[in-house]
Amino acid sequence: MAETTVVIATRNRADELERTLACLRELDVPVILVDNGSTDDSVGRVLRNFPWVRVYPLERNVGSSARNHGVRLAETPYVAFSDDDSWWAPDALDRAERLFERHPRLGLIAGRVMIEPEGRLDPVCREMACSALGRAEDLPGPSVLGFVCCGSLVRREAFLQVGGFNPVLFFPGEERLFSWDLAAAGWAGCYVDEIVAHHQPSKSRGPSTARIRAELRNDLLSTWLRRPLTVGMTDALALARRGLGDRNALAALGAALRRLPAVARQRKPLPADVERQVRLLA
Repeated sequence: MAETTVVIATRNRADELERTLACLRELDVPVILVDNGSTDDSVGRVLRNFPWVRVYPLERNVGSSARNHGVRLAETPYVAFSDDDSWWAPDALDRAERLFERHPRLGLIAGRVMIEPEGRLDPVCREMACSALGRAEDLPGPSVLGFVCCGSLVRREAFLQVGGFNPVLFFPGEERLFSWDLAAAGWAGCYVDEIVAHHQPSKSRGPSTARIRAELRNDLLSTWLRRPLTVGMTDALALARRGLGDRNALAALGAALRRLPAVARQRKPLPADVERQVRLLA
């Protein structure tokens, strides 16, 4: 019986999604697809061509927090995340399951992500492999406070305990805040180079300016949600100064300010030991 469920969140990428599901079919594990309000035929094509996939359609796009629905629906102790344009190597999930079983404090595994079709390493993986946090004796790799979601696996218990990906951020950059919350709850995340995911970035991506603004916004929101107020004020002022000559920064600051009421409701400063780790990485 499978110990890992693959959870995918998708929106309007039917072609890439079919390629991913064809690769995952070979793994013979449960797959839960959460559709983020697609307006193409994504849901219909999956129901017709991949009847073994459990489909959970949402009425609207909720961003990265769509994965939370998939994790709640999973019935296995571990969950592997794929995007609609990524898939796992044949032995990746078995390797991860053995590591979770051997290391009870391990809440998240960040695997090696290979960019296809070139077969090159995602640069973020190089950073994780050389993490300034070092490697604890009870973990199978360097400690991390960030990861690439399409190359990550979680202990379902840990994920649900911290509430999953925060909907305030929407997308992207949700991984950092989740890592902080995981560490604050006493769970560990680490990079394991031997566990491999493949990512062939979709050709149907939004405007680069929109992503830049969202990343800047979410960096600031994450700081406001968990870090000391002095750090949050410093980062906000820095973004404001940058906005004098950068429209993306100004738009990001405005978007973050509109989310302040939600931030105020959810603000919960990190424990001192986790804040020290965040400062070290910064």
